[in-house]
Amino acid sequence: MPRVSQDPNLDRATVDGFGDEWQAFDQSTVPEAEIEALFAQYFAVFPWSRLPEGATGFDLGCGSGRWARLVAPRVGRLHCIDASAGALEVARRNLGELPNVEFHQRTVGDIGLPAASMDFGYSLGVLHHVPDTGAGIAACARLLKPGAPLLLYLYYAFDNRPPWYRALWRASDALRRGISRTAHPLKVVLTSAIALLVYLPLARAARWAQAAGASFGRHMPLAYYADRSLYTMRTDAYDRFGTRLEQRFTRAQIADMMHGAGLVDVRFSDGPPYWCAVGFAPAG
Repeated sequence: MPRVSQDPNLDRATVDGFGDEWQAFDQSTVPEAEIEALFAQYFAVFPWSRLPEGATGFDLGCGSGRWARLVAPRVGRLHCIDASAGALEVARRNLGELPNVEFHQRTVGDIGLPAASMDFGYSLGVLHHVPDTGAGIAACARLLKPGAPLLLYLYYAFDNRPPWYRALWRASDALRRGISRTAHPLKVVLTSAIALLVYLPLARAARWAQAAGASFGRHMPLAYYADRSLYTMRTDAYDRFGTRLEQRFTRAQIADMMHGAGLVDVRFSDGPPYWCAVGFAPAG
């Protein structure tokens, strides 16, 4: 029986919100080329060549299973873990044809896998949504065999952006605090409107600027979405504005938490999304 309510490193409203999100945006209509491009960005620093043949690993906070669908064919066994029953329902539907995937309704404080049993692990866009991110990283690190990699994606604190960019974020965060407390149907309406009226125009303006050879196009707000579909923008707008608990970290803070969890040889991707990092359990 999943023990999702006893874990102190869990925000119940946030977990329920992600269940609603993946039920509404199950990723089934995202163009395959777009999913593969996103996957390549998130996994840019992941050391595939260092995995043993038939590797066993975990996806903590698997959500809809969009990354697991591309990871599972490359490995021997993949454990998909999520605290939300609604999210796991979507993941089971999306990954049902993959025989090497196991599903677990567990939390970061009670993952339920044996210590030092995994050849790899990843948690993308999840651990900034728990009360104690450092403890969450440490819980993941404890599952790794010696030398095994852990890939993380944590929201950045705009530490590589100018002050005006951080000011825009502070204004948007005030909006998030209001929207995240509304009922799910209203969240869908409000965040879809943000995607259509804010994300889409700014993203396409950034694409136009880049196509015209303007260097500032890569640094415009929401330039990351220049070539993304409206569906992905709607998904991420819900994720960004509909989530109750959100934390952001600098690159240095993420490195400190990973080292504090016992990981070594921590490496960061130099490209978006920020920040993606991989660390390794100590060998031997």
